[in-house]
Amino acid sequence: MDEFKEEEIESILYIGREVSVYKIPPLKANEGHRAQEWGDLGNPLWKGRLRIIERSSGVAIQFEDPTTGDLFAKADYDPAKPSVEAVLDSSRYFVVRVEDNGRRAYIGMGFLERTDSFDFNVALQDYTKRWRAMKNPEAQADQPSPHVPAGPKKDYTLKEGQTFSISIPGRAKASSPLPSSSGPNLLGGSSGKSGASAGGGIPALLPPPPSAPRRR
Repeated sequence: MDEFKEEEIESILYIGREVSVYKIPPLKANEGHRAQEWGDLGNPLWKGRLRIIERSSGVAIQFEDPTTGDLFAKADYDPAKPSVEAVLDSSRYFVVRVEDNGRRAYIGMGFLERTDSFDFNVALQDYTKRWRAMKNPEAQADQPSPHVPAGPKKDYTLKEGQTFSISIPGRAKASSPLPSSSGPNLLGGSSGKSGASAGGGIPALLPPPPSAPRRR
């Protein structure tokens, strides 16, 4: 029966408590929109509430009276051809394409705080990601995560009884002999590898000269 037909479920993606709407001049060729060209930003055309509402039929950006809830303007949001465009000279102002009974118009929109405009952007970006995943779920499932390395995981744990050694560059072996000097030693002999000098000890001293014979 029609009276038991389920109503369409609505999901609120974002609520802007206070936004300002401006009448904007036509866009110049090969240039973007600039909020400074909209005239006195302190004197908007309209002030009210903004809500991003998701339904089974899609997502809509609605400008509403905060007290009565009356609709001022509405913009259907399609990620394939977005109806929201950021201005070039501010992060708080946007241009929105609204439609009413087939008629299309462009209006300027501004937030009081940058945090509000940031949350507005995040809400649209999150919906765009979900929309792309629904349109092409296989590509999303097959696409590897950039944070996880591709290929099977390798097991680097040591098994029982296994050991490993570390080689530190620049460390000389203890068994390596020290280079010997090629110059003469203090006693005039050469410092070859023979004799006590090769062993690193004190060189052997020469015997004392013989004593002179006594005269009787």
